Amino acid sequence: MARSKPKWEVPPAQPTSSTRRLRQAAAAALVLLVLYLVRPHAGETPPTTVPSPSPAPSAVEQPTPATGSTSAPDAPVIEAFRTRRSNVEVETGGRVVRLLPDDREGSPHQRFLLRVEGNITVLVAHNLDLAPRIALAPGDSIELRGEYEWNPKGGVIHWTHPDPDGRHQAGWVRRR
Repeated sequence: MARSKPKWEVPPAQPTSSTRRLRQAAAAALVLLVLYLVRPHAGETPPTTVPSPSPAPSAVEQPTPATGSTSAPDAPVIEAFRTRRSNVEVETGGRVVRLLPDDREGSPHQRFLLRVEGNITVLVAHNLDLAPRIALAPGDSIELRGEYEWNPKGGVIHWTHPDPDGRHQAGWVRRR
């Protein structure tokens, strides 16, 4: 008959190697998430930086040359579209191409297509619950600040209004 060890002599249970690896992976993922959230991302303006005012509009807007150069105000939109990035704060301008029917699902949004430099057309979705409607017509030249979301058609710019909760950087739209 084998003699069993008393309870006080049994060593504490050690985590298995797979449990240790899982904990290490979770810790590494947490560190990467914190680093991602804390540091500014390439092409984005850090939130503490005040954007410089846009240059005066020219009488005729020319598309960007084939060399790929972009003017300063439109560069973030062009770069975000080219790299398929979203959640990018942008300040840009362009000409209204077409007015679209309001989006009535959820909060109503005024919608229109805006052609920015580089011949990119973006959809602008302006929240009518948080800001007044903008009097626009096709051909109007506007400037705006908002958040760019990539899609294959050119992207969407929204958050073109102040945030009543103060958690998001304020946007705006103005006619030139």
